[in-house]
Amino acid sequence: MTPAIGAPLVGQQIDFVNTKWGGRPHWEFVATYLGQDEHGHWLGLPPDTHFRRPGMEFSSTNTQVTLVSPGAWWVATFHAADGPPRKGWANLGGDPVEMYADMTTPAELDATSVRCIDLDLDVVRGTGGLVHVDDEDEFAEHQVAFGYPDDVVAAAQAACADVRRWAEQSVAPFDGVAPRVWLDRVTAP
Repeated sequence: MTPAIGAPLVGQQIDFVNTKWGGRPHWEFVATYLGQDEHGHWLGLPPDTHFRRPGMEFSSTNTQVTLVSPGAWWVATFHAADGPPRKGWANLGGDPVEMYADMTTPAELDATSVRCIDLDLDVVRGTGGLVHVDDEDEFAEHQVAFGYPDDVVAAAQAACADVRRWAEQSVAPFDGVAPRVWLDRVTAP
């Protein structure tokens, strides 16, 4: 696949900036642009990648890749099993997170950054295969507090339903095949 005009070069460091509605700051991190395939653009995050948002920051303990799919109302991050054991989520049967998809406005990718607006809803799959939708209460609260337009609410809900179904049914790229290829590129020398 030919790189998109204005897309980063393979190996380039790019800023990932995820805000909340109305420009409120949210998660930010620096990733390495790995390339693209039929699913979209892949970003590499080795262990010790630093994540920050107002009131919280941490460094990752495992290798991750983030998929930015053009026009999608979601951004998905896939986790490798490397690194120290990670605490599991009760909603995932105590299993560590294998895939975490944020419902967002369609991400804008250019030569130096990825930008999107987080819409609260998350689809999370554990290493044992359980799938959970997270932050539905936050989504309901923010619809009122931030004044989400009706079309944004509908798009986020539809994307959440699709991603949940794809994660439960292991539909590509949520089947793990493509993420494993890209995860190997993060860890390869």
